[in-house]
Amino acid sequence: MGYIKEKFKVKADELNIEVKDLVKNHGNKKIEDVTLAQVYQGMRGITGLVTETSLLDANEGIRFRGYSIPELREHLPKAPGGAEPLPEGLFYLMLIGELPTEADVQYLSSMWGRRSHVPNHVFAAIDALPITTHPMTMFNVGIMALQTESSFAHEYAEGMNKKDYWSFTYEDTMNLIARLPRIAAYVYRRKYKGGQHIQPNGMLDWAGNFAHMLGYSDEGFKELMRLYMVIHADHEGGNVSAHTTHLVGSALSDAYLSFAAGMNGLAGPLHGLANQEVIKWILQMREELGGGVPTKEQITAYVQKTLSEGKVVPGYGHAVLRKTDPRFTAQMEFAKKHLPNDELVKIVWTVYETVPPILQDLGKVKNPWPNVDAHSGALLVHYGMVEYEFYTVLFGVSRALGVLASLCWDRALGLSLERPKSVTTEWMKQFVEGKVDAVAE
Repeated sequence: MGYIKEKFKVKADELNIEVKDLVKNHGNKKIEDVTLAQVYQGMRGITGLVTETSLLDANEGIRFRGYSIPELREHLPKAPGGAEPLPEGLFYLMLIGELPTEADVQYLSSMWGRRSHVPNHVFAAIDALPITTHPMTMFNVGIMALQTESSFAHEYAEGMNKKDYWSFTYEDTMNLIARLPRIAAYVYRRKYKGGQHIQPNGMLDWAGNFAHMLGYSDEGFKELMRLYMVIHADHEGGNVSAHTTHLVGSALSDAYLSFAAGMNGLAGPLHGLANQEVIKWILQMREELGGGVPTKEQITAYVQKTLSEGKVVPGYGHAVLRKTDPRFTAQMEFAKKHLPNDELVKIVWTVYETVPPILQDLGKVKNPWPNVDAHSGALLVHYGMVEYEFYTVLFGVSRALGVLASLCWDRALGLSLERPKSVTTEWMKQFVEGKVDAVAE
C-alpha cells in the first residue's frame, strides 16, 4: 500500500468516527425546508449531498478544502520553471485534505505515469466509431471499454468485504486518472490529426504529458493545461457531472461506470458543452461584425440582438454563483501575462465589460457575471486548438480529479444508495389543496 493510500485510510477512519457521531447525536436535526418550486425547478438550492472535496459559495466562489483558486495558485507545487499549480497537488489536497509537499506531487506524477498503460482493445473500441462521432462520445466509449480493468468490479465478483470497498475504488481511481489523458489525446489525434498519435513522455508531469500527447510543445500551452486542469477539477457535488458520478457510484458501480455516467452529463449543452457554445458564439459574432476586434458599441448591439431573438449569451450566468466566477478571473490573469494582445482575448474582455450591465437591466437575471466557460475557448484557440468540439473532453479529464476523489470518500464513509422520494403533480395539487399530508420522513 502506497503512503498516500495509507494516509487516506487514516483520514477516512477519523472522519468516519465524526460522521457516525453526527448522525447518532444530531440525525433528526432539520437542515432546511423545501419549497414546491424547488422540487419542480431542478432541486435548486436543496442541501441533500455531502461532498468533502470542495464547497461553492454564491459570493466567494469555489473553495477546494477551504482554499480559493488564488490561494491554490500560490501554495500548490509548480512544475520546474512553471508558475501554475500542478493538478497532482490539487488531487492530493482534495483526497487528503492537506496541502501537498513537492515530494507528494512527484510521487503522484510518478505513480500515474506507471499506471498509464491503456490496453489495445480500448483504442480498437474508439476506432470502431465513425470519424464524424463527437469527441465526447469517443471519450466515453474509451472509458467504458477501459472498465474491463476495474479492480473493484473484479474483487466484488469474487466476494469482497465491505470494509475493502474504499481500497479497490482507490485503485480504480488512480488507474483511471492515469489513463484518461492517453484516451483523450488518442481521440484528439484520431479525429483531427489523421490518426498520427504521439506516445507519452514519462519525464513530464500529468498535465504537461497530456499537452505533449495532444501535440503541443509550447511551454505556454503546458502551463495553460496545468491551470485548466486545476480550475475545472471540482465544483462541489450538486453539478450534473459530480452528482451523476456520485449517484451511479452509490449503486456500487465501479469508478469507470460511475465516471462514464458523469461524463454523459458533462456532454450536455447546459453543463460542460457550454464552453464549446461560447467560442462558437464569439466567432460567429466576429464574422457577422466584419472581423477584427469589434467595438464595445458593436458588441452591445449584437448582444441585444441575441437576447431579442430569445437566445442566451453563452458563458454568462451560473446556477449558484452571484459574482464573477473566480475561474474566469484566473484565466483572465493568465491571458494578461501570456497573451495580452490576442484578438479573441480582447473580445472576451470587451464582452465582459458589456454583457453584465445589459443583463442587469433586464431585471430577471440573478447572475449576470461570466462563468468559467466565458474565457477558456479564447485561450485554447490562441495556442492553436481550434477544434472547439474537443473542449468538453479537456473539461472531462480535469473533472475526473474531483469526482473520483469524492468517490473514494463515498466508499470510505460507506455512504448509502441515493434514493430520494418523488411524487406526482396530482399529489402536489392535492397537497396544495390540503387533501394530503406532507410526505412522511
